[in-house]
Amino acid sequence: MKKVLVIEDDKSIADLLEIHLKDLNCEVTTIIDGKDGLQTATSDSFDLIVLDLMLPKVNGLEICKEVRRKDIYTPILMLTSKSEEMDKVLGLEVGADDYLTKPFSIREFIARVKAILRRVEAIQKEIGSDADITVSDLSIEASKRKVSLKGERIELTPKEFDLLHLLASHPGKTYTREQLLNILWGYQYNGYEHTVNSHINRLRSKIEPDISNPKYILTSWGVGYRFNEEIIE
Repeated sequence: MKKVLVIEDDKSIADLLEIHLKDLNCEVTTIIDGKDGLQTATSDSFDLIVLDLMLPKVNGLEICKEVRRKDIYTPILMLTSKSEEMDKVLGLEVGADDYLTKPFSIREFIARVKAILRRVEAIQKEIGSDADITVSDLSIEASKRKVSLKGERIELTPKEFDLLHLLASHPGKTYTREQLLNILWGYQYNGYEHTVNSHINRLRSKIEPDISNPKYILTSWGVGYRFNEEIIE
């Protein structure tokens, strides 16, 4: 049974989400304000956090930032309104995994929840181990989801970390863009392979000494990407 934390101040929405999450065989904890939500999110363990952006006392962005600052990497599905377009971007940048715009259909909500939980299981299955990885000047601490380059911590988004960890766990193995998209984003993103390209570019900008001549993440031309097996000691 998956444990889900719902932080939503609109009781009618919270009750509806709780009913349908329980139909998915989830154990649901519902909190109606940001302060209590933050306390619960950082003091207990969950498989998913459903987080409203506009909350009393502490807003969703601040909750997301604080959760990630404490190295808690529970998947976060953020709920926003149409008027909060910039906040959606900020939410993803500070660590949210996905977002839904209100009003949304319950069918879409359930699909997103299933996709996130399936994606987490797929990543865990594909990686197969939480062992730390050190390659040249690059260090990946899986349990802390921490990446360092020459001893300096590199700030990565959850997706960037998952992408790096997946590739580094299988040096030399080429993943197609479609495979990476399905494993890390979920099947509902089919057709958005450019998302993989943009994440690879941002990841390279953070870890590569020379972006024009990558050391760690190589392109398998016409196919996809792989982690450089030739620098594995």
